Order: sequence, then structure tokens, then C-alpha cells
Amino acid sequence: MSHNPVRPWRNIDRRKSRQIMVGNVPVGGDAPISVQTMTNTDTSDVAATVAQVQRAAEAGADIVRVSTPDESATRALKEIVRESPVPIVADIHFHYKRAIEAAEAGAACLRINPGNIGDEKRVAEVVRAAKDHGCSIRIGVNAGSLEKHLLEKYGEPCPDAMVESGLDHIRILQDHDFHEFKISVKASDVFMSAAAYQQLADATDAPIHLGITEAGGLMSGTIKSAIGLGNLLWMGIGDTMRVSLSADPVEEVKVGFEILKSLGLRHRGVNIISCPSCARQGFDVIKTVETLEKRLEHIKTPMSLSIIGCVVNGPGEALMTDVGFTGGGAGSGMVYLAGKASHKMSNDQMIEHIVEEVEKKAAQLDAEAAQDAAE
Repeated sequence: MSHNPVRPWRNIDRRKSRQIMVGNVPVGGDAPISVQTMTNTDTSDVAATVAQVQRAAEAGADIVRVSTPDESATRALKEIVRESPVPIVADIHFHYKRAIEAAEAGAACLRINPGNIGDEKRVAEVVRAAKDHGCSIRIGVNAGSLEKHLLEKYGEPCPDAMVESGLDHIRILQDHDFHEFKISVKASDVFMSAAAYQQLADATDAPIHLGITEAGGLMSGTIKSAIGLGNLLWMGIGDTMRVSLSADPVEEVKVGFEILKSLGLRHRGVNIISCPSCARQGFDVIKTVETLEKRLEHIKTPMSLSIIGCVVNGPGEALMTDVGFTGGGAGSGMVYLAGKASHKMSNDQMIEHIVEEVEKKAAQLDAEAAQDAAE
């Protein structure tokens, strides 16, 4: 956040991974942790799929994955790639030929599932196509679709089986002199996912794609993802991530950024600090925050806003934010700018005024950033 000072106890030491490229997005190394989502349209419907990709990109998605289950999907992929503002990952299951077609169509990355992509000969053909067309590859291990021999060996899906699957496929790619890959080991169980990712992080320097697969609906899936991914990110594990929700893909992007923002790993848009409200509130905090979240969605500049209902914590929180409003009495409250009390504002005009102040501050910060870049 622009107004918050750096605190050493807030630092996260990220795991050292090598860097690959997914289209024009760097993944791994010292690159920002990228946020992904996946379309849920019929991929052969180019217009609908492109529209959804664009909405996700506007919400901040760095990379978008699309399913390519058949030839009609891979035929449509060429135009989708051409019209997409972000790199497109082709999601491949069962049919290795779809991966080859997706590479030819211009996909930036091919997601292959070790549990259903086929034998090493088929993987070798996918690698050849990826080399020929400049694609990266994600090895996407999933607890729900592990190889039969690993299930027989371990008896059930478990972290050891998932990591063994991933490392086996890393070996295959490396044996074919292919190194532009990242890897994930996803499960719907938070404990299993976390344990698998920790083992994987110790076993390879490949970039790691984080996810809790099939996490659930918007509320439950957000909580599971925040716990599972948040803990891994706090440990420094993870180079790119997708929050898997039974919800609009835009919501996945929003939740992903909120997780990263809460850990200080990415800063995008307005971070609203608000109280849960109580009988002391000088205005309707819940309704105000809900309205401001929608009104400020267009702000991409990293900044902070405190909306606190009363003077118990309001002034203290405002000290740490770019813009703040603290409820008072007689139908008005105090506006804070850059941590200092600035002026009073009536509650009925407060929302419009805060939007104006946030937009003004964003423009100022953008101008300062542009000047620093020019120097």
C-alpha cells in the first residue's frame, strides 16, 4: 500500500525457483505471483469465450486457461488466442492430440494431466509440439485422477503419490530436453494439498502453480482457498495460482488478488479496511462498504481506504491509510487524507466524496509513478 511503511516482520521469503515464460508473463524467479482463472463457456463459441477472457483480464487475470476437449475447441483456440489480451493456457485431458493442435493454434502453455495423458511416447509428441511452437507446459497432478500404478502402490490418493507422479513427469520432460515447465499438485483436501506442495517445493526448483481444486462455492471455496493457499504463500511457496470456485471466473480473480494483497505479495486496486459495525457506528458501515467496493472497482492503482464506524479505532486505522472516513455524531464524520484528519463530511454526501478523494489520490500516485519511471 502506498501509505503503509515497510515492516521487516511482514516480509515473506519466497522459495527460489527458476523462471519460465507463459506467453509474455514471467512465472517463477522474482516475478510477481500471477493470478489465473479458467473459462466455463463452450470453447467452440469464440465470441462467448473471448468475452469471458476479457472480463477476467479486466478484473486483473494475468493468464486464462480454456478447456480443449475436442477438435472444435482447438479449432476455435486460434481465434481466441488472437483476440485475448492475456496468454491462453490450453487444458488437456485424455487426448494428447488436442495438445498438439493447441500448440499449433498458438496456446502459450499446455496443461497436461499425468493421470490421463497417456504413455511416455505421447508425452514426447506433446513436448515436440511445445518446442516447435514456443509453448510452456504445466504438469497438472490431481488427487482425483492419479495413475493406476500409484493408486495400487499407495492404496489411496496421498501427498507422496501426488509428488511421485509429478516428479516422474518432470523426468520425462527433462529427458526430452524440455525445461519450460511448471507444476501443480492439487487436491480438494486442504491438508493433502498443503503437504504435497511442501514436499514438491523441496524436491524441485520448477515454478509451482498453486490451487485447491474443486474448492466449492463462492463462500466455502474462498475460505478453503484462503486457508490452503494463504499458508503456502506465507511459507514462500507458489509462483502462480488459481482459486477454483463454483462461481463466475471473475470472482476467482478477485479472491486470488485479495489473498495476495492480504499477504503483501501483490497490490492492485483499493484495499478497504473496514469495521464489522456495531451500535456505536455513526453511519451504515456495511451498506457503505458494499457500495464503495462496487464504485471503486475501476481503480487499479494500489492504495488503501479505511471506513470505520466510530472513533474507537477510526483515527488509528486512518493513520495507516491513504484515505479514511471515521463516523462521528450529528450525521457527519471525519475525512482523513494521508493519515491526517482533513475535514468533516456529512454522511449523506460521504460516498460521493470518498470516491472523488480516492480517484484524486489514484491519479496523484499514477503521476508520481510515471515520473519515477521517466527518471
